[in-house]
Amino acid sequence: MDSVTSCGKQVIMERITLSDRTAIEAGIYGRLSLKQIADKIGKTPIAVSREIRRNCTKVAGVHPRGNDCWFAAECKRVHLCGDSSCNRKCVRCKHLDCRTLCRRYINKPCSKLSKPPYVCNVCSSRRKCKQDRAYYIATQADAVARRRYSDARCGPHVKGTEMEALDAVVSPLVLKGQPLTHIYASHGDELPVSQRTLYNYISDGRLSIGDLDLRRKVGYRPRRKKKEPSEAFENLQFRKERTYQHFEKYLAQNPGVPYVEMDTVRGVREQGKRMLTMIFVENDLMLMLLLPDGTADSVVDQFDWLTDALGLDTFRELFPVILTDNGSEFKRVMDLEQTWDGQERTKIFYCDPQASWQKPHIEKNHEFIRYVLPKGKSLNPYFQEDMAILMSHINSTRRKKLGGKSPLDLAESPAFQKLKRALNIREIPADEVNLKPVLLRRPDV
Repeated sequence: MDSVTSCGKQVIMERITLSDRTAIEAGIYGRLSLKQIADKIGKTPIAVSREIRRNCTKVAGVHPRGNDCWFAAECKRVHLCGDSSCNRKCVRCKHLDCRTLCRRYINKPCSKLSKPPYVCNVCSSRRKCKQDRAYYIATQADAVARRRYSDARCGPHVKGTEMEALDAVVSPLVLKGQPLTHIYASHGDELPVSQRTLYNYISDGRLSIGDLDLRRKVGYRPRRKKKEPSEAFENLQFRKERTYQHFEKYLAQNPGVPYVEMDTVRGVREQGKRMLTMIFVENDLMLMLLLPDGTADSVVDQFDWLTDALGLDTFRELFPVILTDNGSEFKRVMDLEQTWDGQERTKIFYCDPQASWQKPHIEKNHEFIRYVLPKGKSLNPYFQEDMAILMSHINSTRRKKLGGKSPLDLAESPAFQKLKRALNIREIPADEVNLKPVLLRRPDV
């Protein structure tokens, strides 16, 4: 039960009852305004207006032979088709539809139905009117409302051809690997159901795809309990003054400062290429830089390359703070934080050991990579050009938490534009986003 304030009064928002509807009908016959009726039953004028229009009883007007023209009942026009030998009134013609020939044809609803009280109960012309009419009758309105409440609780609203049309839009995009959040953000106006209902339709087998086609339906493993870091680990030189507690303290002292989460992704447990990943927490834009190996030197080389490509000032603007894990590839902290000539370019902080949940954005976004490059897939056959394609498709995927927008939609500042040009990241049309292995399929892979 909710409450709203209307005209200075506290109004309780409950479902309208039969007694309320009886009061509404009496108010209409008493020629009261919607506000006066609303005050009598403790509702808002908007609720009363909606009730009358949704639950009124529609009465069809006089339509001779199904002709809905205002003048059909008394029309005497002839020869509209040009046949002067025909003596039949055009409105009664069995061969041609006079509505397609007559300039007087009008079938607009009565203008009085578009204004309060929206019904014909007290209209002075209701007895002789031949147009479609509407009446508000409390008992019938209550029956209509109860039937709608019941229908809302049983079975799908979408059936037949409408369900087929829904399937035709959604299923091909899901089979491309697109998440439902992305599909709904791109085609929400075309879909007659909510995103939650769409999940239910798929689970119930009403579409040609099933739960196994939805990656999110696979349950996550239980989160491990946090382990206390060992003293030896805390004494590692590269972590001093850069722990997760120092990171939290830095953010508290510098509110609003953006930060980036960083990690690496490997294909198989072999020597070879790795992927350096970074995500901007403010907009979920993810970067993927291919490394020749998993060494700390390779990570430093990528930092130096990015600094040269963007310029030191732009690098500082985009990467003021970086949070990463304790992998050996990130241990050259001074070389990461400073350029070769000693200028500061960023600040590095490290998560607690076995606490990947402290950088949830990058861990969560890795699932997009695994859609296209499953675990166990070697990265050796791929090049940075392939990573640019993968980045473009992942960052063009619309997210519910971003208000139906994609990371690229939100990364519009001059610094981000420069970054996108440097890494050749481009916007992919919504329906062309592909998050399946076929995106990077190579004949030699």
